[in-house]
Amino acid sequence: MKFKALVIYLTLITISASAQNQFDAGTISKDLLPYAGAVVRNEEVNVTVNDLDNVTYHVKRVVTVLNKNGDKDATIVLWHNKETSIKDVKGLIYNSAGVQTAKFAEKDFKDQYGDDGFSLFNDVQIRYYEPAEPEYPYTIMCEYELKFKQTMSLPDWEPNPETGVAIEKSSYNFTCKPDFNIRYKEINMPSAVTITTGKDGIKTYSWQVNNMKAIKNEPYKPVEQNYLSMVKIAPEKFEYDGVTGSFHNWNDLGKWVYDKLLAGRQTVSPGTADYIKQLTAGINDPKLKAKKIYEYMQDRTRYVSIQVGIGGFQPFPAAEVDDSKYGDCKALVNYTQALLKVVDIDSWYCQVEADHEQKINYLTDFASMDQGNHIILCIPFKNDTTWCDCTSQEIPFGYIGDFTDDRILLACTPAGGKLMHTPKYTVDDNLVSRKADVALDANGAISGTMNTNFKGVEYENRDYIISESPTERIKEIQSRYPINNLKIEKLDYTQDKSLKPVTTEHLQFSAFEYGSASDNKIYFLPGLASRVNSVPRQVRNRVTDTYINEGITIEDDITYTLPAGYHVESEALNVSLDKPFGSFKVTTRVDGNKLIYHRKFKLIDGNYSKDTYQDLVDFYQDVYDADNENLTLVKN
Repeated sequence: MKFKALVIYLTLITISASAQNQFDAGTISKDLLPYAGAVVRNEEVNVTVNDLDNVTYHVKRVVTVLNKNGDKDATIVLWHNKETSIKDVKGLIYNSAGVQTAKFAEKDFKDQYGDDGFSLFNDVQIRYYEPAEPEYPYTIMCEYELKFKQTMSLPDWEPNPETGVAIEKSSYNFTCKPDFNIRYKEINMPSAVTITTGKDGIKTYSWQVNNMKAIKNEPYKPVEQNYLSMVKIAPEKFEYDGVTGSFHNWNDLGKWVYDKLLAGRQTVSPGTADYIKQLTAGINDPKLKAKKIYEYMQDRTRYVSIQVGIGGFQPFPAAEVDDSKYGDCKALVNYTQALLKVVDIDSWYCQVEADHEQKINYLTDFASMDQGNHIILCIPFKNDTTWCDCTSQEIPFGYIGDFTDDRILLACTPAGGKLMHTPKYTVDDNLVSRKADVALDANGAISGTMNTNFKGVEYENRDYIISESPTERIKEIQSRYPINNLKIEKLDYTQDKSLKPVTTEHLQFSAFEYGSASDNKIYFLPGLASRVNSVPRQVRNRVTDTYINEGITIEDDITYTLPAGYHVESEALNVSLDKPFGSFKVTTRVDGNKLIYHRKFKLIDGNYSKDTYQDLVDFYQDVYDADNENLTLVKN
């Protein structure tokens, strides 16, 4: 009996030690540590579709945080609304040795509405938990379950959701009844799906990832779908907030959106219709007619987001927008369509993934409802398709900027969905051109005028400043120009909102001690306004391609009137660089008492090989050196 008791005792000790040490940070393979801020020790995601309005989403996740870069991966964020409820949240925290130090439950989570700052109605709420551990590494284990009352938009699986995360083990199981059919797309997955059929024909789609190294965070990295792993799921049939539907491809999905979400919502009052006809009377060019209607819409409405139930996908009827004078992107596009319809101008409601930092395309070979976050308008004039963003009261007709330019989207037409490509603002379109006349005195002080034109996506460059008070405008401009002791004497803006819009900045200024004067010499930087002030960091053994999101051209022409009795001592500044991804040229010349400085910088957008990155770093270093090279004036 004593022997048996001893065996039981030792067995319990072994089990306890095993449970305690399984989260010991020291047991992580050294192969997984490079570039990792966090390591997913184990993740089990199980999705079970019980019915079209009943889905269980169960997650158990254990993450070891190695340093402060991994803290965000330990934060648990749960979204919920009337379509999604939270069930059974619990968790534990362990120290570096795998010893439990704390536990938490749903009561320890903080609440926050999913308020984006402009939503009038938003039923999304957020519950989140942020561990505050004093030492690294630490491990957090969390288990929770969500209940979805819809099947229209099913969560993607992203085993490595971002750079800096390594994976020991992660699995995803999607289980459904025989009559619930799905399509799936594997992106950068190391292994393919395993499909099994159990009792009563229950199907399970399974994916698993083991020992996946972290991808290091690199400057100028491409769109995430190019290098991170994910699985996307789309149902053949679905239900959301009582509305049902089905689709197999983009044509089906666009047709469903048009028939179920848009049809019957593009009618305005007879009074508004009559006014629109009067407003456009005498305008024969359909594009100019549409421009007039678009500007009417801008003057009459304001943007307010609506994110409640099916309203997160369906626009308010045009008549309601006409009456209330507000709407979200969906409602304002739908309203503009209704106004255009009055004068027999066809237009299309378009879903797009909007983003200033990256151009994210709809997947051409995989239709799903969750690939867009914004709605814009397409007006298919013959040989002159025009695109409009209806959410701003300020942007010009036909201008979409870098928020939605140059990407594939879904147009929802009466005939069905069609993938289209928004226009691209080229490196030559995105032009900042500047002319300045500056007087330099013997003490190094400057005074003068400078006019700058902003075109293409740069048209919006000064929008924030324009919206500010005169005092705040001056503060902002002083922070944007690299001019010591800058004093703004006059600042004005004009905006040409024609079909090729231009913002122009008119600046009258002065600055004492811009140049350094001593021993009958004056040292100053001739690049008054445009300078490269930093160089991309070095990256050894780069993994991802080099991605430049948006091209730009910056051209400065500055004429300095030199102080009497001084001449240029240093050699003329003359640097020329030409690379596949950009070019740079700067010259100076003297004409009598004038020093004429010309600088042209061009960065060309696109995907380039990873080997190009070092060339890009060297290019920026050379430009930085040229921009920070002083000229010296000497007294005769």
